[in-house]
Amino acid sequence: MDSPSAKTENTPLLLRLWRNQQHRSITIQIITMVVLFTILGMIGNNVATNLEKAGKEFSFGFLNYPAGYDITFQPFISYSPTDTHTRAGIIGLLNTLLVAVSGVIIATILGFTMGILRLSSNWLVNRMVYVFLEFTRNVPVLLHILFVYGIFLYTLPVPKKAINISDTVFLSNRGFYTPAPVFEEGFGYVLIAILVAVLIVFFFKQWAKKIQDTTGKIYPVFYVSITILIGLPLLTFFISGSPLSMEMPAMKGFNFKGGTSIKPEYIALTLALSYYTSCFIAEIVRGGVLAVSKGQTEAAHGLGLRPNRTLQLVVIPQALRVIIPPLCSQYLNLTKNSSLAIAIGYMDVVATIGGITLMQTGKEMETMIILLLVYLFISLVISAFMNWFNRKMALVER
Repeated sequence: MDSPSAKTENTPLLLRLWRNQQHRSITIQIITMVVLFTILGMIGNNVATNLEKAGKEFSFGFLNYPAGYDITFQPFISYSPTDTHTRAGIIGLLNTLLVAVSGVIIATILGFTMGILRLSSNWLVNRMVYVFLEFTRNVPVLLHILFVYGIFLYTLPVPKKAINISDTVFLSNRGFYTPAPVFEEGFGYVLIAILVAVLIVFFFKQWAKKIQDTTGKIYPVFYVSITILIGLPLLTFFISGSPLSMEMPAMKGFNFKGGTSIKPEYIALTLALSYYTSCFIAEIVRGGVLAVSKGQTEAAHGLGLRPNRTLQLVVIPQALRVIIPPLCSQYLNLTKNSSLAIAIGYMDVVATIGGITLMQTGKEMETMIILLLVYLFISLVISAFMNWFNRKMALVER
């Protein structure tokens, strides 16, 4: 009778490698990668063949051609139709990031507020928030964008009849016009004071937390931080001779000139995406708070903590470990939903590179690749930040 070692030696080498779990795992991964790259190669070859038949060349040289179209909303860098498609795409990317960042901030504040209100013992407040959440979540986001944009467009007056607030702010259906700051010599000291104030607040917060952990004494971190953040730059501002003036908007021709113009397209898009996403965040927050044991709240009350301090110090820190992972998905959804801006004429990266540039140059493949890489990069950055924040906020067991 053959021994087990003899049977092993008689087994074919490939079969022995396959039966080994580690070797089998590596083999499957290699085969998967080979198949994946083969499929990608076939797709690339097919695209190249079709482009050649259509008489088109795969090239990104069009990015250096003059764009030839105007972008009305350019809050960060200047732009004119004679600039290149690259600069137009950068303007669109900055407009996309502006909506994403401001939308995430507003949606987070609204979502946390409504999530807490959903747990309120006040029946009227609870029901009102519930009805708003259910109505908003069950209507497509594009309809919300068009609805809010229609409100701004058809309820506000034309520029000549704009709503005047103290001759400084003007509201019309072409935008909100506010005074623009003009930084004069010496304002750099104010910027340095702001940076110093932020550093002081950071170290003070760390120190206060350490004192609280060791002795239990609680310092008014919020009020002290606000005082430092406002007081130090304000004091520096007056000492340096108030190096700041305002450029006032004024009616010239058929529209306002000067000052800062906030277009209704940006306001409508940001507001619609914010309150739509906040409804999903509210349910995430409500679920996270409910996941915290009631015994934690009762123990905090037994120690004499007020309800607001119990929520701030006990409930929310424990609920964050449940809230943060799904919160990342909502931030990604808001950023990707900003691509619907083209429906109301907001010049984001989709409207510039994926819209006008595509139609002018006929470079469908190249422009779509750029858009895919842009949104992929933004999504990876958001995911990386939220994963870091999730690890930072994780509860440390003692």
